[in-house]
Amino acid sequence: MASFSQRLSDWGENLDDLALRARLRLGLLHPLQLVPYRSYGTPERLYVKGRLLTDRGIGEPADEDSVLRNMLNMYRRFESTEIPGARLSIEPGDGSQHPITTDEEGYFTLNLAPQKLQTPEDFMWYPVDVRLVAPPQRVPAPPAPLLATARVLIPPADAEYGIISDLDDTVIQTSATDILRMARIVLLRNARSRLPFEGVAEFYRQLQLGRNGKRNNPFFYVSSSPWNLFDLLEDFLHLNDIPAGPILLRDMALKSKSSGEASAHHGHKLKEIDNVLLTYPTLPFVLIGDSGQEDANIYREVVRRHPGRILAIYIRDVNLPARSAMVEKVSEELRGDKVEMLLVKDTVQAAKHAAERGLVFTAAVPAVEQEKAKDQATSDDPTTARDQGGTHALPPTASSSGPPQSPSGR
Repeated sequence: MASFSQRLSDWGENLDDLALRARLRLGLLHPLQLVPYRSYGTPERLYVKGRLLTDRGIGEPADEDSVLRNMLNMYRRFESTEIPGARLSIEPGDGSQHPITTDEEGYFTLNLAPQKLQTPEDFMWYPVDVRLVAPPQRVPAPPAPLLATARVLIPPADAEYGIISDLDDTVIQTSATDILRMARIVLLRNARSRLPFEGVAEFYRQLQLGRNGKRNNPFFYVSSSPWNLFDLLEDFLHLNDIPAGPILLRDMALKSKSSGEASAHHGHKLKEIDNVLLTYPTLPFVLIGDSGQEDANIYREVVRRHPGRILAIYIRDVNLPARSAMVEKVSEELRGDKVEMLLVKDTVQAAKHAAERGLVFTAAVPAVEQEKAKDQATSDDPTTARDQGGTHALPPTASSSGPPQSPSGR
């Protein structure tokens, strides 16, 4: 007999189908939109993922966006109309075409073996074309060919290490441990009015720069946020000059779970991190998270599953004594695995440790200190009324790590 959650999931899918049919009958279906996600791969295998939706009408974030506009855009992200059963073609630029059909939530996912690679963008990002061949029978074809470009990260052979980072309360201030404050931040702010943690952008740029000075250490962002927020998160990284990377999010569709299955948060993040480490078996990694949820426990499991692969772990302290004590306990356990997990109060403390361990230049520390001070001044400025959906400071000037990455198209 089907479980309650499975029945609820089936009911939700049926409701989506009825809504799509109603929009078609009433002529209210918006134009189709291909949304490719940033992903990763190797010269031998490319992982391509994205979604076919109707255009939600979400424009670029602006300083003057009102609270009402931010709330409306957030509603549009979650009220999206998915297009299942559409036929697509994934074309990596080697003359081959790889057919795929969107699933019941409009997603497409494909691992393919390219015969050759296109010229990379910014030396790490390889473009892959995604083309709509035919929508499902009941959906009218768009008047013009629908084409989008997915960007797949392939780390250079001389990368020193990779970095896997959480997003919420690690890079972006979301107050996930305070439900009311988190709701206000998520609903009322856009990519410009959300705040990064002080000094994070410079610290991450220095990690990408590494010690060879080539800016070729790849970043991977793993979060339990839904794919509906991809555009907001990608814009946030770009606007704050934080290194671009694959953003590995979660499908919010309800799924049935066996009683022994790990939490959705824990299971999703562990699976995504496992996949990254298995894709690059000779590349060591730095892990970054926060003490607010399960990052310390997840990273402990990563160390045990992939011995010798983790160079350091940085956990930002969210100032909850019970959570901090848990992190300290896990840190003590990992000493036996010869992996340091540091509970850090800010990015300067993490940068000092990274410099001591030879992960970044010694000069990275004063650079992070300077950006932290700049971010604090911006945060303390009463004219930046971010809680009211106000403005955000412009991205910092380009550091030695190079210019900001350009976000992919919507």
